[in-house]
Amino acid sequence: MSDTPSDTPFPHTPPGNGGDSSFRSDPTDPESLDRSVAAAAMRLAAEKGWRHVGLLEVAQAAGVPLSRFHHRYRSRVDLLGAVSRVADATVLAADAPADPTETARDRLFDVMMRRFDALRPFREGLRAVMHDLPAEPATALAYSCSFGRSMAWMLRAAGIDPDRRGGTALVAGLGAVQARAMRVFLDDDSADLSRTMAALDIGLRRAERWGATFCRWTGRRGPMGRESGREPAGSAT
Repeated sequence: MSDTPSDTPFPHTPPGNGGDSSFRSDPTDPESLDRSVAAAAMRLAAEKGWRHVGLLEVAQAAGVPLSRFHHRYRSRVDLLGAVSRVADATVLAADAPADPTETARDRLFDVMMRRFDALRPFREGLRAVMHDLPAEPATALAYSCSFGRSMAWMLRAAGIDPDRRGGTALVAGLGAVQARAMRVFLDDDSADLSRTMAALDIGLRRAERWGATFCRWTGRRGPMGRESGREPAGSAT
């Protein structure tokens, strides 16, 4: 994890002054675009509340022309998707092969903590999102698809294939673990995110136990093709 956390991913640039420099550096790069838009959206959410954030204001704050903006961000759900993609890209950029000597649970723990670390700059905005999102069930439901894709890629980063049989349960299980740990993360002011680490570890271990029990009842195998009782991550994460 990073040793220099910051809750300000990009310097604030008032609307009309060109927006974030990462977009200006390469306007054709989708990842640069996502970083600019995610930073602007979460900054505005922290300042005024998620329910008051609109697409036009985000485009202006990010310095992105509407002619470019509308192709990728057609609703406020897409703003949340940008935040997820930025975090996912940070984790996947490591592109390190899974260590076969580690358990699947340990690999997932490392991947998910790297994702939480990548979300640190957006924490204030995410806190506002979590506060307001329950009043927007349609937005929350629409975002669930993007969230599921993120969890599937985190499984892949940990060397677990969610495209095999039982992958839907793996994605759902990891999503539930992440959602619980997120509530701790949003108020975790420790330098090393120790409270978040503890919550994530508890969640993964609990999911592991549930998965092992489920596999014993159904006779299924774990995510790596071994008997669930011999695979420490089971099939619930």
